[in-house]
Amino acid sequence: MLTKFETKSARVKGLSFHPKRPWVLASLHNGVIQLWDYRMCTLLDKFDEHDGPVRGICFHNQQPLFVSGGDDYKIKVWNYKQRRCIFTLLGHLDYIRTTMFHQEYPWILSASDDQTIRIWNWQSRTCICVLTGHNHYVMCAQFHPTEDIIVSASLDQSVRVWDISGLRKKNVAPGPGGLEDHLKNPGATDLFGQADAVVKHVLDGHDRGVNWACFHPTLPLIVSGADDRQIKMWRMNDAKAWEVDTCRGHYNNVSCVLFHPRQDLILSNSEDKSIRVWDMTKRTCLHTFRREHERFWVLAAHPTLNLFAAGHDSGMIIFKLERERPAYAVYGNLLYYVKERFLRKLDFTTSKDTSVMQIRGGGKTPPYSMSYNQAENAVLICTRSPSNIENSTYDLYMIPREGDSNTDTDTKRASGVTAIWVARNRFAVLDRAYSLVIKNLKNEVTKKVQIPNCDEIFYAGTDQKACWESLAQAALMQGNHQVVEMCYQRTKNFEKLSFLYLITGNLEKLRKMIKIAEIRKDVSGQYQGSLLLGDIYERAKILRNSGQASLAYVTEKIHGISNEDDDIQYSSMQDELSALEQGATYLRPPVPIQQAENNWPLLTVSKGFFEGAMMSRGKSQVAAALAPEDDTVVATDGWGNDEELGIDDEEEGDGEPIVEGEETAGWDVEDVDLPPELENSIPVSEDGYYSPPTRGVPPMQHWVNNSQLVVDHILAGSFETAFRLLNNQVGVVEFALYQSLFLNTYARARTSFASLPNIPSLYGYPQRNWKDATPKTSLPAVGLHLTDLVQRLQVCYQLTTGGKFTEAIEKLQTILLSIPLLVVDTRQDIAEAQQLIQICREYILGLKMETERKNLPKNTLAEQKRICEMAAYFTHCNLQPVHQILTLRIAANMFFKLKNYKTAGSFARRLLELGPKPELAQQVRKLLQACDKNPTDEHQLAYDEHNPFSLCASTFTPIYRGKPEIKCPLCGASYQPQYKDSLCRICEVAAIGKECIGLKIHM
Repeated sequence: MLTKFETKSARVKGLSFHPKRPWVLASLHNGVIQLWDYRMCTLLDKFDEHDGPVRGICFHNQQPLFVSGGDDYKIKVWNYKQRRCIFTLLGHLDYIRTTMFHQEYPWILSASDDQTIRIWNWQSRTCICVLTGHNHYVMCAQFHPTEDIIVSASLDQSVRVWDISGLRKKNVAPGPGGLEDHLKNPGATDLFGQADAVVKHVLDGHDRGVNWACFHPTLPLIVSGADDRQIKMWRMNDAKAWEVDTCRGHYNNVSCVLFHPRQDLILSNSEDKSIRVWDMTKRTCLHTFRREHERFWVLAAHPTLNLFAAGHDSGMIIFKLERERPAYAVYGNLLYYVKERFLRKLDFTTSKDTSVMQIRGGGKTPPYSMSYNQAENAVLICTRSPSNIENSTYDLYMIPREGDSNTDTDTKRASGVTAIWVARNRFAVLDRAYSLVIKNLKNEVTKKVQIPNCDEIFYAGTDQKACWESLAQAALMQGNHQVVEMCYQRTKNFEKLSFLYLITGNLEKLRKMIKIAEIRKDVSGQYQGSLLLGDIYERAKILRNSGQASLAYVTEKIHGISNEDDDIQYSSMQDELSALEQGATYLRPPVPIQQAENNWPLLTVSKGFFEGAMMSRGKSQVAAALAPEDDTVVATDGWGNDEELGIDDEEEGDGEPIVEGEETAGWDVEDVDLPPELENSIPVSEDGYYSPPTRGVPPMQHWVNNSQLVVDHILAGSFETAFRLLNNQVGVVEFALYQSLFLNTYARARTSFASLPNIPSLYGYPQRNWKDATPKTSLPAVGLHLTDLVQRLQVCYQLTTGGKFTEAIEKLQTILLSIPLLVVDTRQDIAEAQQLIQICREYILGLKMETERKNLPKNTLAEQKRICEMAAYFTHCNLQPVHQILTLRIAANMFFKLKNYKTAGSFARRLLELGPKPELAQQVRKLLQACDKNPTDEHQLAYDEHNPFSLCASTFTPIYRGKPEIKCPLCGASYQPQYKDSLCRICEVAAIGKECIGLKIHM
């Protein structure tokens, strides 16, 4: 599957492609209709007039219209150019499942949970036909592309085919026969009660409710998918319809199924979080595409392109089943490509397209890529299976020469993911073990190369100017001037090459650059080189050869070069030259002390704790394998040695006579010839030379040494040790969520104030123990206090009361992550911080469970029971009374509707004990009175209010007392043992079950 576009949104229940423009409509479970441009990946518009989920959506094939149907029993027709709803059709009495425009007539087809199918005329805005016969929800209804029939699917386990030819004759204008033929027997249908639409076939065969059915575009076939996890294909004629075959493989309800518009394939998706592609002829599953967390609900096919869209729990995806671009290779004016098992050649100059040879084939997988060898006139054609890349193969073909009558082609096939030419008679293959193999024209292995983890190989044709420029820039950043020189030579960047020779002191090559510029007739580059070398004669020569004889004479005269012939010729300029010579100085470029022959030395550094952890999570194994393992710092030869100082290379001077009492020659002590400018620079003093004071320790370094609290290390800027402390104390392993908290905390570590003019700003370091602090006992001032988090908690309470659960969860998680960054003074504050962790944990757990419960389907009894169980578990979260009342009220109402009166009465009693408002208390007493009349539970649920339990934060199921459980070291959330070492779903930063020291926020 090739993904072309993907969105993130609420659950998508309906999809429709625009027939001409790259648009797709997506109707969402939250009542919004989105219009996307899938080519530009842009949201064009949103339409949100429906109340509740929108399940049916369809573009008109000609007019700028689309129709939608929702759970508010309304069918709305929209004009997307006017960006508004133009009218609403009313008539259905329950949820509307699908809506569809007719291809030719001004009709809209709708299916509803009121067990009817309706046909509307959108021009007259009236209902023209009601199709009754199903005795359960009608989940789907669709027009036939060309014939006057309709197919419908219902939860009554049947698929029905309806004949609407009578409706067409009644509502469509008369044909060429005129009005007489149309009205020949006008009273017959009304007299005998024949309906406008009649049931033509009833297809029974599914064991559970049918969710979807659709026609084949050209053949008399129908495909259907149902809750029995089966996909059935039916064939029909004018007399009867019968089941052809069944496709089995889904392990949950099949939500949607359709025929491929141009191939013998069937596509289906299911609540088992998969999309499957079936072979119509063999009735076998060809491909399966899975998602980890999203159940699929709807499928749509583009009317003209090979594009499909699938809607799931968190958005939609637009995809192709296979690559449509053929395998091709370009050489000169020729294009070689594969089409229908033939290798073809297109000449760009003459536009002549000819067939070269027939290739091996027969499978459904087209060639993936091609590599052409012009020297041997051979091609490598790779065939890759999208579902199993390890089974990919390649074929080596020797293309016959033009005029060769021998049509037998020499073909060699072998397994390999990718094959490309790397030389005249060598090609490289990435085999199924993802190792690199070099082979010859006989398909024999000549060399094996061990490489790191590799997914794909390409021909590295780097002899391009852009590649050399990028390499030069990267080498220049690392001081590798030898590589920089080679890159500038390859790109013929003479200006940068000259400057490189100047800064490296290579004057010999700089003189050669002047000769090269002279050959290239680059006068500017030649003159610039003579300036850099300080060559006056060369400079004057260049000016004279360029026709600037007078300027050349001035240059020579100023620099003291005399020429009698020029003096006579330019005698009129002598007065002006005299004035110039008085203020002239000889600006000679400095002579390089030493030519840079070696590259800059580099040091090997190791990655810290934080960098290593982030790399192991976010980078690939290849990047991890390339990380340096040696932590030692070794001084290489590039740093030089003592001999380079030139001290030992001086010749010995004449020695002085030996003085009594001084060292003799046996000590090998002699004077060193020092530069003369140092003789007067050192004052004659008996105190010796000046020694500057050593640099002191920054205040922040003392903070790291004095404290084991996380926040003190953050304020000191030592993020690495701070993360190590978080890992040891509360088991934090995911650091990304702490980035903003660390940066905001570090920003408060110091103050900046202006000092004297022309002096940089100075920094101050506030301390919390400033009254009695010494450099070795100082601790930084903390900007975040426990009272600040308590105030933030009040905002979270308000968001929870207002039903803004997503925002509340985000703010509660921020509070939870901020608690390890506190500093408190008393045991009471420590207890309050622990209590704050418990409050955040209970609210996050409850709100996440409530959000998950609202997204669950309610179609079956098992799903309704699961929703009630989660509502019951929510009442056991330790919330504030005002929120506890809301949870108990929801649970009581849901259990009452499920006819579990005993448990509903228990919730009502718990609610009354919390002292609700009088009007609410009166309603609850009425519910309790109704429950006491029949204190029984009709359905058995996985909920026992009398047995104490903890909630698993991953599965939202109870862990009863005595059962094994593990906890998150930071927030204390409970989990079942199989989630050990996983990431906590409450705090989202700590590893479940990790052994830790515990929270430390007090010195």
